[in-house]
Amino acid sequence: MKIKKFSLCPSAPLAVCLCLLALLAGCGDSPTDAQLEEWRKQAIARNTTMIAAHKKNRQQQQWELTIQGQTAREVRLSMQQLDALATTRIKTRSPHNTNKADEILDYRGVAISKLLELGTTPATEITFVSFDAYRATVSREDLLKYPIIIALESNGKPISRSDGGPLSLVFPYTKYPQLQQNYPDRFWAFYVTNMIVGTEPIQLRVGKSQLNAKDLDQLEQVTIEEAVGYPIGWPISKVKLQGVRVRDVLAAAGVTLPEVGAVVFRGKAPASRDAKNPISILAKDIRECDILLVTRWGDKLDPIPAKMGGPVTLATSSTCQQSGGNRERAPQHQRWLTFVEELEVSK
Repeated sequence: MKIKKFSLCPSAPLAVCLCLLALLAGCGDSPTDAQLEEWRKQAIARNTTMIAAHKKNRQQQQWELTIQGQTAREVRLSMQQLDALATTRIKTRSPHNTNKADEILDYRGVAISKLLELGTTPATEITFVSFDAYRATVSREDLLKYPIIIALESNGKPISRSDGGPLSLVFPYTKYPQLQQNYPDRFWAFYVTNMIVGTEPIQLRVGKSQLNAKDLDQLEQVTIEEAVGYPIGWPISKVKLQGVRVRDVLAAAGVTLPEVGAVVFRGKAPASRDAKNPISILAKDIRECDILLVTRWGDKLDPIPAKMGGPVTLATSSTCQQSGGNRERAPQHQRWLTFVEELEVSK
């Protein structure tokens, strides 16, 4: 894989650079130089959003971890509650401690196995989502077998924002080196905000309505074949995507699409819910283009799991992406969004 033709995210913190490298390492086919450059720009943009949000939320006590998905109920844990549960210590090297690669760090955190005790589930995978929508999926069996933790402290100090805090997913590589083969560097998720057990059922808020999978299945299904704009866990080559047009979803919810305005999309990751930097698409584009909420993918049209950003993702036909001339159009990367949870019309 060619990654030496540019200086990787020179203005971004090391943690974000590593996340981008991890993203690239997980791809099946070799990306082009243009794709590498585009992903680099996206990582810097997401990091800028993240830093801006962190400046408004400097107190770690305001951070929380949300546990949801195939659970009896949603659980929200504050930093104070997590601190009380953080009784597991592991000593391990960190693959992201590039200055001292062999240094053994003393992490204190909450064993994921303890969090899984909060409810029974048939799910076999757990997906951890970061502030900036980065995600890592770990098997439930391994989480119960090994002391994999959500870490709050490193060497007796809270994990700083620049080092991936306040919550980081940490694997005990030193004691269990076999973990590194199944969960290499890219699985160390930083800025963790959500823990999804299995895959959530579809719950899409549109205006004042709440739509589920049955509601979406009743709408006209549209299939496109595209190279997706959210490459973590997805093939780089074109894949089949099936979903419903956003304009049809709005109509089903009784929401009128205005002549002038936009539709705002909100995902699970906090970075996608920034009121001052919304992910929005012009009403004109929604009306004229096949902009979809996708729920199935691949030749077998399988449901989109949490490890790929499901159950609902925002996708855009390349014919819409290539229509041009309007400076107010959303950037290409903003037309692809994982974990879509809410739509709102903005006039």
